[in-house]
Amino acid sequence: VQLVESGGGSVQAGGSLRLSCAASGYTSTTNCMGWFRQAPGKEREIVAATYAALNRTHYVDSVKGRFTISKDNAKSTLYLQMNDLKPEDTAEYYCAASVAPCTELGGMRQGTYSYWGQGTQVTVS
Repeated sequence: VQLVESGGGSVQAGGSLRLSCAASGYTSTTNCMGWFRQAPGKEREIVAATYAALNRTHYVDSVKGRFTISKDNAKSTLYLQMNDLKPEDTAEYYCAASVAPCTELGGMRQGTYSYWGQGTQVTVS
């Protein structure tokens, strides 16, 4: 399984970016997938997760109403649409995938995910 993120870059505050995560060798349509981010000097945190088996999504409070996670099973690609970006959104963004369906609480934890991408940098000034 390989996860490859793209779409990061530098934008001004208020701008938008769409991150993509292409998943090769990952055929599950019911497991959890998520986006995490890590800013310099800070721990990695969950940004958003999608629970296919539960047909639900989860967002960290700081991005609710601004970010949208979605998944295109036909393309095996996970997306994160980020609008109204703020300087505090600056971080390395990682996508992750689980090997089994997870609970909502489990989907917020890094340990739930077995597969990780290499990350894509988002810088908001």
